[in-house]
Amino acid sequence: MRQVVLDTETTGLDPSQGHRVIEIGCVEIINRKLTNRHFHCYLNPDRDIDAGAIEVHGITPAFLADKPRFYQIESEFLAFVDGAELVIHNAPFDIGFLNAELARSDSTNTSMDSFCTVLDSLVLARQRHPGQRNNLDALCKRYGIDNTQRELHGALLDAEILADLYLVMTSGQRNLLLKDEESPEQRSESRATRTAKKRPKLDVIKASEEELAAHFDRLTEIDSSSGDGALWLTLDRTSR
Repeated sequence: MRQVVLDTETTGLDPSQGHRVIEIGCVEIINRKLTNRHFHCYLNPDRDIDAGAIEVHGITPAFLADKPRFYQIESEFLAFVDGAELVIHNAPFDIGFLNAELARSDSTNTSMDSFCTVLDSLVLARQRHPGQRNNLDALCKRYGIDNTQRELHGALLDAEILADLYLVMTSGQRNLLLKDEESPEQRSESRATRTAKKRPKLDVIKASEEELAAHFDRLTEIDSSSGDGALWLTLDRTSR
């Protein structure tokens, strides 16, 4: 299964008002594994960029002055996404802008659905976390995804973050306790503590038969509910 995680940056919010795509970022996943293949480009929109949009992504008209137009990268972009399932957070926004770019082009390509299917990860997140904030930052916090480099929005960076997030969110182990669903006591207990460099030798306390049985039952539960299975249970089977 080939998937392409996609994100765009734009000059504004509405393509029907003449706003344009100014950055496209794509990350490839095959059989739920990142391949390190990506597509990335900046685009000259031949128009001003809304001040509010610049505050979000930091991309200025001066930076884009020497960048290609959409029609110049259209074939390469469509070849990259052709036949894939696109994973997009708030897909109607990005697909609407890309379809508008195709409509402006002199080519015969008319819409993205002629080349690929679309999975909206925002819809997926809302189904799994109803009533909660489900933007990228909130989801990264919830699933423990590092997004500390995301001071501004960027199409390729956001696609890379979404790829990691999507793989974790669909791993089949979502029934495990999530970070923002822990109680303060649980967070305190799970927080790592630093130890002194010089310390007495630690006693090794082996698990009892009852504890080992409980551990095996938990692994079996994870193995049955996860599409990828329980790693430690798999390793235990192969080591016997």
